[in-house]
Amino acid sequence: MLWIVGAGGLVHALDRLAGEGQSGLLHFLSSQLSHKEWEGFAFYDLIFPMFVFLVGVSIVFSLSRAATEGGRGAAFRRILRRFAVLYLVALVYSGGFSKLWPDIRLLGVLNRIALCYLFASISFLLLPTRGLVALLASVLLGYWAMMALVPFPDLRPRGPDGALVSERLLVEDVKELNWGSTNRIHGHYEPGVNLAHYIDQRYLPGKKWNGSWDPEGFLSTLPAIGTCLLGVLAGLLLKNPSVGDQSKALWLLGAGGLSVAVGFLWGIEFPVIKKIWTSSYVLVAGGYSAMLLGAFHQVIEVWQVRWWTPPFLWVGSNSITIYLANNIIGFGTLAKRFAGGDVAASLDRHIRTGAGDLLLSVVAIGIGLVLVRFLYVRKIFLRI
Repeated sequence: MLWIVGAGGLVHALDRLAGEGQSGLLHFLSSQLSHKEWEGFAFYDLIFPMFVFLVGVSIVFSLSRAATEGGRGAAFRRILRRFAVLYLVALVYSGGFSKLWPDIRLLGVLNRIALCYLFASISFLLLPTRGLVALLASVLLGYWAMMALVPFPDLRPRGPDGALVSERLLVEDVKELNWGSTNRIHGHYEPGVNLAHYIDQRYLPGKKWNGSWDPEGFLSTLPAIGTCLLGVLAGLLLKNPSVGDQSKALWLLGAGGLSVAVGFLWGIEFPVIKKIWTSSYVLVAGGYSAMLLGAFHQVIEVWQVRWWTPPFLWVGSNSITIYLANNIIGFGTLAKRFAGGDVAASLDRHIRTGAGDLLLSVVAIGIGLVLVRFLYVRKIFLRI
């Protein structure tokens, strides 16, 4: 969450301050804080799936307690209630009903998290651990099979001679697609030219983030549920009293490393692509998430080194709050009221280009931390 509300801008500003590209380390870190345009994997491509992964981890603890205290029926009611509230919050986050139909987005980041929570929670309550593993494997292999084998119409526009106008899908309006196409293709993974995006083009109503398709569309939500199931399996490991804390950390690190390796190998056949949430991407992102969880577990639970954790605890305790606040208020926009204009420009002139942006990033992060610390100290938590 800190990367989203300003830490990413902080690294970009440090890179500019050092003379963009002059510091190899800073420039590398800065390059990792932008999404890959299509195929590949950068650190910024890990943030969203890590949220989904951690939702899966939390499901194990929250629903186990709910089922124990109120029974399975109460747990199911809680799942449905939380899903409905989170989905409504997601609609508000995307603009709510401030726009006229069809310029309203029905699927997005929070919507996907809500759907992953719903299906992973139901699976957790109904299936044993082996059943969850089997379901995960079925989801990842099934999605790969559909994307590789199921034919769909090639909607790329063609010229008067019948030749493709472009190998890439350049249109941004579904009305411009070649709906009269009789040419059927399969196994394509280009932007707008793949089964997941075809389903969005034909069946997803409302606003689509990329004009004719959405990176959080219908079909690609299926493997995202797989990411959440990976988190459920990690949560089951953490909750297992028969496994020691040191062993838990080692299992997460080892299994995570193996998942990353398998994911990149699978990526040779089924590329690692965030915007269609390929099965290989699930394994790569889930593997890195497990490794980070294992590393934090080692430091915090095994070595008991916790002096540095309070700011992260404040943010984690009100993650939805800070996410919504940044959307509605805009910490970066608010920071400009305190340190923008002549203040930032003066720093750029008298110190070095990038110093103003660095100050704005620090102020934006500071505003976010002040907010969540205020809420944490007063025990105010936005719970869904």
